[in-house]
Amino acid sequence: MRMQFASTADPAELLALPWSTPLAEWPPERLVSLPRGISRHVVRFVRVSGTVYAIKELPRAAAEREYRMLRELAKREVPVVKARGVVVDRTTDDGRPLDAALITKHLRFSLPYRALFSRRLEPDLVGKLLDALAQLLVRLHLAGFAWNDCSISNTLFRRDAGALAAYLVDAETGELHDRLSDGQRAHDLEIASVNIAGELYDLAAAGMLDEGLDPADIADDVVERYQMLWGELTREEILGTDEWWRIEQRLQRLSSLGFDATEIQIVDEPDGRKLRFQTQVVEAGHHQRRLYQLTGLKVEENQARRLLQDLDTYRATAVLPGVEVDEETVARHWLTDVFEPVIEQIPPELRGKLEPAEIFHEVLEHRWFMSEAAGHDVGMDAATRSYVENVLRFRPDEQAVLGTDAEELTTVFGRSSD
Repeated sequence: MRMQFASTADPAELLALPWSTPLAEWPPERLVSLPRGISRHVVRFVRVSGTVYAIKELPRAAAEREYRMLRELAKREVPVVKARGVVVDRTTDDGRPLDAALITKHLRFSLPYRALFSRRLEPDLVGKLLDALAQLLVRLHLAGFAWNDCSISNTLFRRDAGALAAYLVDAETGELHDRLSDGQRAHDLEIASVNIAGELYDLAAAGMLDEGLDPADIADDVVERYQMLWGELTREEILGTDEWWRIEQRLQRLSSLGFDATEIQIVDEPDGRKLRFQTQVVEAGHHQRRLYQLTGLKVEENQARRLLQDLDTYRATAVLPGVEVDEETVARHWLTDVFEPVIEQIPPELRGKLEPAEIFHEVLEHRWFMSEAAGHDVGMDAATRSYVENVLRFRPDEQAVLGTDAEELTTVFGRSSD
């Protein structure tokens, strides 16, 4: 038996798991009960040294290939689950060969699409899911990855300041290229449309999809949203020399989508000199990176944007006019004076409901509604207390790790939300 792990940080206890036993026969005391999507392979969750891992059993060549693929996509800053290791050349105690095992780190507070739809709590859930999936597919294609099996079953979703963020889970059929052709992208979109329609027909048959929604129309909508986003990120524009304002407008739209980096060229055309604005997207996550640099908080992009807005408001109201205070100092004070006091007010038994950044976002929303009704600002303390008792207490647990005790949940509410 041979094992390969991504880093020495992974616990040694992984080595002691019952690798000589088929995954379907692992003892229940080794396993963690989590909602999981549909998979053609056996998948189980285990908790090792306080961390939950997903283990998938599949043939050796496929396991090693998917391990390399997930690692490479992570380097390119694409939203994927973290590949932690692969175990090959497994045999039972009597020498019978077993499939290899791919080990990934479970994405905390993430849910498969069926779990989202079963709760019936999300306004415009379908629209949020389609936006998240379209953006994931665009980012994969920009990275040169042809998925070849795009579906909502192969995706996990996390809440992101009222929206959803999508993560690729299954890269088994994917291919990496320097750049995808239009034909390769079109092929991926055709597969996505067929798969998504089938998955939504299954939801409809189970009574989990609102009546009146046509799965085929929804699948086509994913393609339309993808095409709109792809065009915004990659199209060229021919501008007159007096239209510089359109460059700034385009930059702002790209920033609002969470993408950086552009290229501006001056070219000579037959009808005179014009400007060509070509977007050269290198990576997403501008707000995530900025918030992390200032506070050490690792959150989703929309969450980062919302927290930075609150930080900017704090800077404007807490710093005396004319007093020079650097951004890092203001951020430290915001963290200790605003963000952490809210999170500390969450009772231990409710800390599995949502991740900290999403709780903070919802408290801000709750404060706005309370203040609007009261005619004055009710403050963060009152808003947090009201939110805990009237909103959070009635939400289902999205930590979704059964049997997690209060001490472990306190650790979850640290600054990292990997």
